[in-house]
Amino acid sequence: MKTESPTSTVDPKQKADVLLVATAIETFAAVDAPSSDGHSRPTALPTACAIVAGRVLAVGDEASLSGLVGPDTVVQRFDGVIFPGLTDAHIHPVWGALGLARGVDLTDVGPLSRVVDTVERYAATLGPAEWVLGYGLDPNVFTGHIGGESLSMGELEHRPVMLRMRDVHSVVANAEAIRAAGITGTETFDDRSSIPTGVEGRPTGHLLELSAMALLEAAIPLQSTETQADNVFSVFEEMASRGLTGGHMMDFFDPALAVLTRIEQTRELPIRLRCSPMCPPDSPRRVWEEIAEQQGTGGRRWHIEGVKFMIDGTVDGGTAWLDTPDAFGESTSSIWTDTDLYREAIRYFISKGIPTATHAIGEAGVRFALETLRDAGASSSGVPHRIEHIETVPDDVVDLFAAVGAIASMQPIHGTHHTRADRSDNWSVRVGPERAAHGWRCRDLRDRGIPLALGSDWPVTPVDPRAMMADAQLRRPVASPEIDPVQPEQALTVRMAYEGYTTHAALAAGHENRQGRILPGFDADFTIFESHPFSLSPEAQATNRIVATCLAGELRLAP
Repeated sequence: MKTESPTSTVDPKQKADVLLVATAIETFAAVDAPSSDGHSRPTALPTACAIVAGRVLAVGDEASLSGLVGPDTVVQRFDGVIFPGLTDAHIHPVWGALGLARGVDLTDVGPLSRVVDTVERYAATLGPAEWVLGYGLDPNVFTGHIGGESLSMGELEHRPVMLRMRDVHSVVANAEAIRAAGITGTETFDDRSSIPTGVEGRPTGHLLELSAMALLEAAIPLQSTETQADNVFSVFEEMASRGLTGGHMMDFFDPALAVLTRIEQTRELPIRLRCSPMCPPDSPRRVWEEIAEQQGTGGRRWHIEGVKFMIDGTVDGGTAWLDTPDAFGESTSSIWTDTDLYREAIRYFISKGIPTATHAIGEAGVRFALETLRDAGASSSGVPHRIEHIETVPDDVVDLFAAVGAIASMQPIHGTHHTRADRSDNWSVRVGPERAAHGWRCRDLRDRGIPLALGSDWPVTPVDPRAMMADAQLRRPVASPEIDPVQPEQALTVRMAYEGYTTHAALAAGHENRQGRILPGFDADFTIFESHPFSLSPEAQATNRIVATCLAGELRLAP
């Protein structure tokens, strides 16, 4: 990445709208080479930043920028360190707030008896006719097959219950929910979604992938647009309070347009959104054309840019695409029944100059997605093309990443929260020891010079970027020192972790000339920390207080 001076010669007659003065400003621009521990060692960091019309005017110290201060300039001083605004490279805020993360949070709840008890207590707070919803369910709570039998007894027997698995690619529902949705188990789908059946052909209650889940979701009563907008806005406020100023929203399902429009009718979004509509598996050309027509549309702080694909599902659900079957004989193919159609769709969007992102979990899926980009001429398209998740890949796929010039977008927190070093977890058991040893190869990708954007995939895992970046350095949950790190050789340095939310997130969006660094002409989007993260341990980084965020020059002080 080209480095530039953090200072600039400006017209002395031009006055700043805002002058921020802090203990230090980490521009991610002209710095000395990182030391062996990954900390940057600049000779001196700037301490002041002038802003005009929502963009950086100049960076330096307060004395050198004093000529930019006019009678109307707002001078704001902080006892803190200014970073480029943090951007989560993979979130589902609307879909999450209205569906994926609706109901009771079951994250880290187990065993199954405790899950049932938690759901029963939550159900008691609802009206008698309301659906009982939950999310974040860990597949490891099931000792045998995954099904809804335990949710069809006692207090829950006559209540429709739907619990979303933590991978958000499958749900578990009880018999009453299956009945209410009119699901018989005989349904077929254009993609590889499925409804497993058991005794006498009755659905087990485990529904796999989006098309199958949609049948159940259609039976759940909708909220009003006003309620939806309030719920989604509260998610955005929570994200901003954790230090985020932006997010790459990897879907644009209904009612995203209505909800975002409604929010901006009455208030401002506290983070910027880059929304990439999903191109469903095996979708026809008319769907591609509709997505192409949406490009560039949006509101004040959100816009549609790019398209999202899924080439496979998840390891935990047995729908990933691996080179060889998993321990249960599953995860053997793409969720596209016609992978040539996927190739054609990728070529279509590349020909239109539209950035693509492909969800690819297993090594066969990642390899196929990269080969498709290579064959379609993605490297010369002038826009970024990225692979999402990349949970397990061998050396040849890492090499292919470098050859193709694709961008990696990963969530190492999935590995730290969902797998264990002893490989006793469901994911590791399914993929086997060799593939488990190739899990979440963040450091190998970075060491090969491959841009690596980081994110949470909220609501799959918590959205706090400080914890996510700490986990990426520790390779274990930052709040659980008793847990052994998983593949510690794949740990990122502190600088690499913060680049994943700044400079590399900007690269993944094609915004590297206006976001991700603090330079003249760049968006005035900042995250202000109490202490410089590079001087803290990962554990201390996770609790490093957010003093404020700044979006287009508008300050939002932390509560």
